[in-house]
Amino acid sequence: MPVLRSRVIPPTKPEIEPLKHPANKIEPATPARTWDTTRPASSGDDDGGDAGRKRKLDVSENLLGLEGGDREGFLNLRSGKKVIKRIGETDGGNSVDGKEKEKGKEKMDFEEVRMLREVSKDGVDVDKLDIKQNADGSCNEKRRRRFGREEKGKAKLIDEHSTVNGSEFINLDLELGTKHSEENVGSVSEPRKEQRVDKKSSVRLSESRMEQFRDIARQNASKFAYFNVEENHLSDDNERLVVADGEVEREIEDWPGPFSTAMKIVRDREKKLNGGQRIGSLDPKKKSNSSILWIPRKGQRQGPKLIIPSLKELSMKILVQNADAITSLEHVPDALRHKLSFMLCDSRQMNSHFLNLLFSGSPTEIRLRDCSWLTEQEFTKAFVSCDTKNLTVLQLDRCGRCMPDYILLSTLASSLNSLPSLTTLSICGACRISDVGFKALVTSAPALRSINLSQCSLLSSTSVDILADKLGSFIQELYINDCQSLNAMLILPALRKLKHLEVLSVAGIETVTDEFVRGFVYACGHNMKELILTDCVKLTDFSLKVIAETCPRLCTLDLSNLYKLTDFGIGYLANGCQAIQTLKLCRNAFSDEAIAAFLETAGEPLKELSLNNVRKVADNTALSLAKRSNKLVNLDLSWCRNLSDEALGLIVDSCLSLRMLKLFGCSQITNAFLDGHSNPDVQIIGLKMSPVLEHIKVPDFHEGPLHYSSVLSSL
Repeated sequence: MPVLRSRVIPPTKPEIEPLKHPANKIEPATPARTWDTTRPASSGDDDGGDAGRKRKLDVSENLLGLEGGDREGFLNLRSGKKVIKRIGETDGGNSVDGKEKEKGKEKMDFEEVRMLREVSKDGVDVDKLDIKQNADGSCNEKRRRRFGREEKGKAKLIDEHSTVNGSEFINLDLELGTKHSEENVGSVSEPRKEQRVDKKSSVRLSESRMEQFRDIARQNASKFAYFNVEENHLSDDNERLVVADGEVEREIEDWPGPFSTAMKIVRDREKKLNGGQRIGSLDPKKKSNSSILWIPRKGQRQGPKLIIPSLKELSMKILVQNADAITSLEHVPDALRHKLSFMLCDSRQMNSHFLNLLFSGSPTEIRLRDCSWLTEQEFTKAFVSCDTKNLTVLQLDRCGRCMPDYILLSTLASSLNSLPSLTTLSICGACRISDVGFKALVTSAPALRSINLSQCSLLSSTSVDILADKLGSFIQELYINDCQSLNAMLILPALRKLKHLEVLSVAGIETVTDEFVRGFVYACGHNMKELILTDCVKLTDFSLKVIAETCPRLCTLDLSNLYKLTDFGIGYLANGCQAIQTLKLCRNAFSDEAIAAFLETAGEPLKELSLNNVRKVADNTALSLAKRSNKLVNLDLSWCRNLSDEALGLIVDSCLSLRMLKLFGCSQITNAFLDGHSNPDVQIIGLKMSPVLEHIKVPDFHEGPLHYSSVLSSL
């Protein structure tokens, strides 16, 4: 890169003698003093002092073409100073440092020329710059004032943006700098006045800069405000259905509906109870936070209720213990067959001998809840002797070991219409059945109404399409829990074809979203009676709003472990779904007031309620349960540690239909409740010394093939 040399005036013989004594050195110039051309320049200290100062952009008289008078014998430095040229300096000095300094100054002068040219191109009037001439014609440029730390940072910011947005910021900075220099002329002797001027100019500079940024933001706002529907995979219909949190809150709280009215009643009741004195305490000396009035039963302490088994139960236990001695199940009712099979599977005593008894003859129902012990050969051998003409219910859960595609094709789906009467099929855990095997199975069962495909990991959306095409007008119950190969949005078109669907379980499918729920219930919600959404963690209150609007006949709803739900969602259900009999709200963040308001609004039909690990449940819920839930049979309050002995005592004594109460993890419960409640029919599970497996739900063996409809009515 070529280096522009500074112009050097030919040396002449100086008129004054150079100083020889170091005591006559010239001190460095200050803002209040300029160089005196009649005095000689020092040779060492001044150069070092100027080099130590921070270099600044200055305007030189020579660069602007402002020629003075007689300036021969002087050197022009980049800072605007003029020093007397020493004799012999043009011929090259003996000091290497002097040459290097001259080269550095020449490079810096070149930078000054380049920057001044850029400034002149941007339209800066050079004549306005503050240049002071002496009487003898020589020019002394007025040095720019020293910027503070903040002003330097701001100037740097302007310079960075000027490369992007043009020369507006450069012009603004130079004009302001010129104004500052004009205002500060003659003010060096007054430091306080200069500080005030600097502050005012800094404020003006900041305001001008902010105005420039506002203009840029206004110009670019339209680009960022553009919303592309296709990029966000949302249609205009979806955009209208998305409800903001503020709108949800206004709609729930401002509209005087049933839930809002109940919330107000619950809050007023809470204030009244907290403001009054607590009555009916178990022990006057014992302090408690509960405000519920409950008087425990007085009398002798009683232990757990002794349950005497019936003769039927004793006989079934004996049959299970001697299952290998049973030779035939002919003329045995299906309910007793199911109970024997259930007890054998739970005790891990099921074997091929009893399996052959179940498959022999022409059975109507075969229920095996655990086939993990069964091999391919044993299943094939047992099925050979089975007449499937009258078979209506077939349950082969956990059959992944014994039922791959090739075994299925040789047994259950051996021929077209090989299962003509089959209405209910459960192959939960059939992890070796693919889409090919499922297609053959659906073809062999034309009367199928209920199918459980939970945990069938090889099934894809193709299987759901096959089911919708073959049996779309007949299927009423579909369970696809934990089928991780299924994408909810891909199977949505097929599910919309199931016009008579009453039960849908999509628990554990992570791709279930609000859009999926909206698309499904708008097509099939009018017939829905049971909806299982456990562990569909992407769902929000919007799904509950759509369900409440389109599913008025809903009887069972499972919302376990949906952490995005709020009180507004439970408010939608209270206003729209007032026929729910089974509700599971496990591991959710609903408040005590919201659950109490739901019970006040729609809690009367409830028969089963699970509030497991809903940790905000407290006295308000207890009061509403005691008041409204007279039909409640099963109640799960496990890990609800804000409930006191008084609250639980009021619930148990008021809900006369209650038969099972689960209290796992409720370590705050004492014998005051266990011995003080007056409901002899309730069975409390989960406390110390209680049976471990009693909380497991036992199926109803007298239940028909379908949960909500009879086979005759569906046909």
